[in-house]
Amino acid sequence: MTAILPIIVALGLLVLLAYRGWNLLIATPLLAALAVVLSQDGPVLAFYTQVFMRATGDFIVLYLPIFLLGAVFGKLMEASGSAAVLAHGTIRLLGARQAILAVVLCCALMTYGGVSLFVVAFAVFPLAAAVFAEARISPRLIPAAIALGAFTFTMTAMPGTPSIQNAIPMRFFGTTPFAAPGLGLIASSVMFLIGWRWLESRARRLGDELLETEGAPSATTSGGGPSAPVALLPLLVVLAVNLAFTFAVLPRLDTGWLADPRFGAADLDTVRGIWSLIAALTLACATILVLNWTRLKEQIQSALGEGADSAMKPIFNTACLVGFGSVVAALPGFAAVSAAATGLGGDNLLISLAVSTSLLAGMTGSASGGMSIALTALGDTYLQMAAAAGIAPELLHRITAVATGGLDTLPHNGAVISLLAICGRTHRESYPDIAVVAVAGPLVALVVLIALGSAFGSF
Repeated sequence: MTAILPIIVALGLLVLLAYRGWNLLIATPLLAALAVVLSQDGPVLAFYTQVFMRATGDFIVLYLPIFLLGAVFGKLMEASGSAAVLAHGTIRLLGARQAILAVVLCCALMTYGGVSLFVVAFAVFPLAAAVFAEARISPRLIPAAIALGAFTFTMTAMPGTPSIQNAIPMRFFGTTPFAAPGLGLIASSVMFLIGWRWLESRARRLGDELLETEGAPSATTSGGGPSAPVALLPLLVVLAVNLAFTFAVLPRLDTGWLADPRFGAADLDTVRGIWSLIAALTLACATILVLNWTRLKEQIQSALGEGADSAMKPIFNTACLVGFGSVVAALPGFAAVSAAATGLGGDNLLISLAVSTSLLAGMTGSASGGMSIALTALGDTYLQMAAAAGIAPELLHRITAVATGGLDTLPHNGAVISLLAICGRTHRESYPDIAVVAVAGPLVALVVLIALGSAFGSF
């Protein structure tokens, strides 16, 4: 217990400081240093430069293209008016009677197409506020509706989603973004149905608590933006190119030269997933520029620059969480924590993997951060155990992704705090509903996923 105490203290303070809005670039190295001092396991500077910074740098080297291209794509969608057109069109198509469903599907469509969840929240909130008022639905449900569409099934379960949570397992398990597509679709359906039905029932119970009119945003229009098909096409490009490169283009190439030490003595399975996402997002950005040239030609430089800038904070925050986790993983107490987490699953490898990754995601308040910590420390072990048990790596991939998408959305999660700020709501008003749709729903989907995976394997 004495060895574990420094880890508990450091993680507890991380949760507290993140909840209070501290900058993670400052908090993570300081708390990593505190854990080292309390553990009395070595010099702080050695842990900082040789463990924390190396793990932070490795994460940035691997995933900078995904963060960068994803942020640029989202900014171009916003600047061209495509994001607003999609939001407005989806809500208008379904009508005020289906206000909740319209908001959820709009967010899901945009995030599945690669638009940043922060861009989605900013674009959808004014429209959601207006349509909720028209449908006489309490505005306190808006954050949960956005969270259901943006933070859940399109982040972790939908096959082919370009999210970083779906990209990280590829490196460890040699899989693709479309790993276990059947199971992913089932898990997505469970999350969606639980969240949607909960929000509909809550809307009926809350009754006519109307949107406060003073200072309330009004719906924006899609005037000046592209047509709906033009706005939708870049999202379809992301999906189609991702699929084509993963299963058709790259496998047909002669990639034997990857074995050259200059390229890290790699093979196609090591890079196929990342290359497919890079190609998909690059071509999608080019599609936006071509289709919206007259709208964007005066602001291309600023849009690209703002998109690139907006990628920096998320990747450095996540990378620093990975660095913090690597320091924790190097401390003596982590072996006991890992043994306890993996032991909770007993002899069931899938439960053990789900529990360990889910707990670490909850501790850090980050799905990608917790996933990277867990897989860096235990990924090879789980892969070897799976091979011995005849379990497909694709199943490990999907369970890992879904497992980190539940407890990560605790109150200290940065995306939750930002979403509530955008919507002008407090944790007391709106977090209980967020907890149901973005924590409880994904956990139920995870149980279903493990049960089906244990019975039928990957499909």
